[in-house]
Amino acid sequence: MDLLTWLIVGLVAGVLASLVMGGTGYGLIGDIIIGIVGAFVGGWLFSRLGVHSPFGGLAGVIFTAFIGAIVLLFILRLIRGGRGRRV
Repeated sequence: MDLLTWLIVGLVAGVLASLVMGGTGYGLIGDIIIGIVGAFVGGWLFSRLGVHSPFGGLAGVIFTAFIGAIVLLFILRLIRGGRGRRV
């Protein structure tokens, strides 16, 4: 994947994960970083569990990154003591 694809996947996954986790997000750059790191977490998690994304292509990459970003945000909120950014 090229850089623009990584940025788009990271942004979409980060924003969706922030919305699902009940926060307002971490800004444009923060959501992109959470989404990209989430892609690695999701890929690692899926491989350890022996499962695959139900989608192919870019949709599968976004889904994997989204799941990984949710796990990442959950862990970050556990570490920070639940003081996530809320409105």
